[in-house]
Amino acid sequence: MRKRFDVVGMVVLAFFTAVGGGVMRDLFIGVQPAAFRDAEYLLVPVAATVIAFFWHPQVERAMPGVQVFDAAGLGLFCAVGTTKALDYGLAPLHAVFLGVCSAVGGGVIRDVLSGERPTLLYDRQLYAVPAMLGSTAMAVLYTLGVRGFVAEPSGDADLASGCRDPARACSSAVRSQS
Repeated sequence: MRKRFDVVGMVVLAFFTAVGGGVMRDLFIGVQPAAFRDAEYLLVPVAATVIAFFWHPQVERAMPGVQVFDAAGLGLFCAVGTTKALDYGLAPLHAVFLGVCSAVGGGVIRDVLSGERPTLLYDRQLYAVPAMLGSTAMAVLYTLGVRGFVAEPSGDADLASGCRDPARACSSAVRSQS
């Protein structure tokens, strides 16, 4: 809203922010991106754009809560991206790279399309480092044969999102001790 994009520009930014990292990963792997196959990948960014367009002041007030979801998404996208790369036969090191790309790629594309310098390159907030830690944990677990539902709650997604959001890290640590 600060850049005063029209609705179409907002939808384009929302779409590429949501799916950009996964599309990059899939193109590197050599598979058709699911975002160009299934309509659901377009419906969520369109709905988010409508909400932001009509209820911008309320969305601004809810930003601390939105950042919690952003941190959870970072963890999820790095775990899923790493796993998909490993499932397609990539070496663990390459899979970690693609897991990080899956997690942060959409934000980089958003920044470039909106004429901004990508925050990944200069912002001192932890963003790529937690994704790299989470992707590394996922690759290690995968290499050890721990896969699927068992692997994801065991630390990879929690590690990545926890580094991005310390409050989530604390709740994850308490949950794992229970």
